[in-house]
Amino acid sequence: MKISKQKQEKISEQILALLYPLFPKSMFTSHIAREIARDEEFTKRILLNLKNKGLVVEIKKNMKGEQYLKRIRWRLSNLTFEAYKSSIF
Repeated sequence: MKISKQKQEKISEQILALLYPLFPKSMFTSHIAREIARDEEFTKRILLNLKNKGLVVEIKKNMKGEQYLKRIRWRLSNLTFEAYKSSIF
């Protein structure tokens, strides 16, 4: 099933709104997918698009500095957080 660009943009906005209150903490792709009620692969594709736009940052290492094998955590980029913060207040 193909989803229109407009709907993909809305889902992207949902993801950014979900990550904003957690900043600077991050969430795994699976947790984000569960929160927005979407498939993990679709959510990952949207997150990669957001990464290419510079809106989110991927974290591939755990707290000990070890590389994740199959998981990625995501957080807002600093510039995105500042833009959201200035638009809200």
